Amino acid sequence: MAIKAAPRVRSDAVPLRTFRSAGRPVAIAGLGIHAPEKVLTNQDLERMVETSDQWIRERTGIRRRHIAEPGTTTFSLATEAAREALAASTVRPEELDMILVATSTPDGPFPSVACRVQGELGVPGACAMDLLAACTGFVYALSAAEAYVSSGRADTVLVIGAEVLSRLVDWKDRGTSVIFADGAAAAVLRPAQRGAGFVAWCLGSDGRGYDQITCGNPTLGGYASGESAPRIAMKGPDVFKFATDIFIRQAFAVAEEAGIDIDDIDLFVPHQANSRIIEAAARRVGLPMERVMVNIDEYGNTSTATIGLALHDALRQGRLKSGDRVLIAGFGSGLTWGACLLEWE
Repeated sequence: MAIKAAPRVRSDAVPLRTFRSAGRPVAIAGLGIHAPEKVLTNQDLERMVETSDQWIRERTGIRRRHIAEPGTTTFSLATEAAREALAASTVRPEELDMILVATSTPDGPFPSVACRVQGELGVPGACAMDLLAACTGFVYALSAAEAYVSSGRADTVLVIGAEVLSRLVDWKDRGTSVIFADGAAAAVLRPAQRGAGFVAWCLGSDGRGYDQITCGNPTLGGYASGESAPRIAMKGPDVFKFATDIFIRQAFAVAEEAGIDIDDIDLFVPHQANSRIIEAAARRVGLPMERVMVNIDEYGNTSTATIGLALHDALRQGRLKSGDRVLIAGFGSGLTWGACLLEWE
């Protein structure tokens, strides 16, 4: 089947690296999520910062977001999502060979969130480690997990994306306080039937854009005025241009690597950063919004957790069925990006 030509991109765009899955096939056997009970609506934010419900919805698509209570740990959110994913996959904790946690908000420099989760699950002996690739972290972790299982070095790997971003938000900054939120999502990866599971990947980064999304960098506005705590700082227009461009480029690149046409994709599950970015990318790729999963209105941008949350909601809503070709794509600080094509089992 003919592959559509990729659209024109910026002249300074870096080449994309793609590869096909090899070894035994690997699929997602179960999903789980956890969102804090506390909900912060746009109307709540109107009383905290100079903004409005209409302004937020028109620019981000967000209506509400879940915010952890003070003192809530990332590992506690991650553990709850992990338990649900294990139950959904009918995998016992002791069957886990590895736990990978993608997070930008660990509870401290060390120990890793993954080790804390391992302790809570009661599975000593399993390999456990954290991975930092900002909002792309969940895709990076899926790639690492898939590589371990496909090579036979592991049979069962738990991947988690978990964040308590609210502790890094400057609540006086209208540009970021309305976007970021807290939550966790988990996936269990296991060997799959031949012909199912992950098919192709695109992973990369461009450190030249390191200053577009930062936290805790005093030379780049990474602290709130008069405070010593790190805060998220973002160059909104630059991020919008980069995100839209990389969504489009890696969608075509992964489809080409998988040997399919964009029209063959049944569901596009993007990082939930901004509804305008998602809609612009889908339009330029040529995918109708009926084949795009969007749930940012409910959760906001939870960084490493967004893709897992979206996959879980898509499955719950009956938008994922066996045999569907699913495109997952993310981007984040670094700058980083990652996408994969899988056949849902």
